[in-house]
Amino acid sequence: MIRKMFAGTAIGLIVFAAPPRAAAPEWRITATVAESCSCAVSCSCNFGGSPNRMPCEGNRLISITSGHYESVDLQGVSLLVTFGMREWSKIYVSDKVTDGQMKAVEALLPLAFAGFQRGMLSFAKAPITMEITESRVRFSGPDSAVDMEVMRGLGGKPVKILNLPNPAYQDYTQFKSVSHKHDSDQHHFTHSGTNGFTSTMEAGSTP
Repeated sequence: MIRKMFAGTAIGLIVFAAPPRAAAPEWRITATVAESCSCAVSCSCNFGGSPNRMPCEGNRLISITSGHYESVDLQGVSLLVTFGMREWSKIYVSDKVTDGQMKAVEALLPLAFAGFQRGMLSFAKAPITMEITESRVRFSGPDSAVDMEVMRGLGGKPVKILNLPNPAYQDYTQFKSVSHKHDSDQHHFTHSGTNGFTSTMEAGSTP
């Protein structure tokens, strides 16, 4: 009986001494997203489906307009992601970011950009250029460049799609690529007349 009591006390002490779980990081971002890929207009991925052309190759610009990761301010941070869907990605962060912002973006990858983190071949600072207007979007980085123009519907107004299932695709405006390319030692692609879009991404650790 004494041995059983002793064992119970020891187990209780072990449970009591276990360290508490680390609190989940607190973060939130609002970003402008611009992308062109090799899919035909309009890319079914954005509707929760699969690419309508394989391999799906693309370049995505993520320009954070407001946000933070813990105490690090992320306003003004931009990323360029070059990818082969579900196969590989190269992620470039603007060379204007601070070391603290760079570390914060790296910590955000599995939280906000998990799809691109899987298969990531590189993560580095690099010069990124971007020009975003209602009718034309151009952006570029190492080995990649996108030029796309808006698609217009009735009355010449831009084609918009509302309430898509992914939080990265809100206020979606349909574009069509003029030129969309990547040329590096490992991967090469060039496309024209394929899918493009701009959207707003809002995401965070709390609803």
